[in-house]
Amino acid sequence: MNQVERLGQRLIEPHALDEDAGSKKRARVSGIERAIQILDHLQAIGRATTAYDIARAVGAPLSTIYTIVDDLVARAILSRDADNNVWLGHKLFHYGLAYARELDVMTVAVHEMNMLAQEVGETVQICGRDGDMMVVQAMTEGAGHFSVTSRVGTRIPLNWTASGRLLVARLSEAERVALFRRSAKASPTGRAITDPEILAAQSREAVASGISIQSGESDYAVACIAAPVRRDDGECVVTISIVLPEFKVRDEPERFVPAVRNAARSIEKRLGWQSGD
Repeated sequence: MNQVERLGQRLIEPHALDEDAGSKKRARVSGIERAIQILDHLQAIGRATTAYDIARAVGAPLSTIYTIVDDLVARAILSRDADNNVWLGHKLFHYGLAYARELDVMTVAVHEMNMLAQEVGETVQICGRDGDMMVVQAMTEGAGHFSVTSRVGTRIPLNWTASGRLLVARLSEAERVALFRRSAKASPTGRAITDPEILAAQSREAVASGISIQSGESDYAVACIAAPVRRDDGECVVTISIVLPEFKVRDEPERFVPAVRNAARSIEKRLGWQSGD
């Protein structure tokens, strides 16, 4: 039995009380789902925590969570500190690197991201969607003195960001309204729109124009100009965006808007998604 098989067996054992085939199938799914719940919860809260707190958060028996956490720690999928708090382990980083090596979209997007940062001298990000949140997937800083607080892996409510309006491009109008009604949150600056009807309308307009701009919604004096990277079917896979001081968007939009739009089109063409002008 190899390492993966042993881990799978340990995940199943706490639940394998019924010997019939149907119950075994349910136990297998339950064990794997518990492991995923643990990883998802740690990602969501963004910090180390105890197995007890994880069990309460995911609604699982404490004994089950302890068993699965021990297995994941033993295999470096989770790590445990001196205070017995658990966090994501280094093996997940290795898995992520292996995945990224095969992800052509990110390879091309990161190249264009670096080129755009050199061109405009500002911070540039590649962002994607994870459910109701926008996630910063890659970032590079420009030559200027301005820096942003968001880093790779940062998760931000969709309604706070220019990219968030674009990442829901494939949804119908009703689906966009429902998504924003469920997920829209007030921002620290108090300037983020939370009305789902307005957000859906802004999203529709941003998708149609191929550009989205937000200013001061998530951070004071910080603005963002984003363009969608779309497949031929219209799905916005990621966005490329310039993060810059708010006054520059007001004073020099003609410098930044064409640059970020051209970078997005370049990514699409290199991937063979948008062959037209």
